[in-house]
Amino acid sequence: MPLRPPRRYLTLASPASAELEVKRSRFVCDLAPAATEESARAFVDQVRARSRDARHHCTAFVLGPDGATLRSNDDGEPSGTAGAPMLDVLRGRGLTDVVAVVTRWFGGTLLGTGGLIRAYGDAVSTAVDAATVATYELREGLVVTVTGADGPRLENALRGHPGCAVTSTAWGATGLVLGLAVEPGTQHSVRGLVGALTSGAGSIAAGPPSWVAVPAG
Repeated sequence: MPLRPPRRYLTLASPASAELEVKRSRFVCDLAPAATEESARAFVDQVRARSRDARHHCTAFVLGPDGATLRSNDDGEPSGTAGAPMLDVLRGRGLTDVVAVVTRWFGGTLLGTGGLIRAYGDAVSTAVDAATVATYELREGLVVTVTGADGPRLENALRGHPGCAVTSTAWGATGLVLGLAVEPGTQHSVRGLVGALTSGAGSIAAGPPSWVAVPAG
């Protein structure tokens, strides 16, 4: 079944961090991509273990292509002054599948409600500015099966074909099985390529759609 127009979401290509100081309090924000709540919490635990001397490790994460899973924690700061503004920045930047941890070392001066909200939000915003953002696009899926002799040559050709990504490879009883993710409107040319390189012997079936990283711009 043809997909609706491509859906996209933004996430991080790799972890990033940034530090700022506000009235002698240090705020270090660590960001990381996270596809599940388990991986997000594992990253939080990793940051906590690394900086046990800090007073607070406040957290926020957004998960799912639609950003439907939202979590935040003030970790001892006054309610609503840390996790919520951190979450607001992530959502405001349009990011998902991302976790943020802001570690604070208290500098001796109380910042007040407004000061804390600004500091935690600014820490995340600064880290996002330093991060590399990746775009993911939902693409149509195809499964190609080809005999062993044609497999490597076809795989190389498909990897270089515009609008086509090879998402999986596996050898089966009938030959090489390739999972593909293709841009809408690309199926015809992919089918033509498979037919030409296998003399019509390659088989093509519909596969599940998948998210694929696409070049910036």
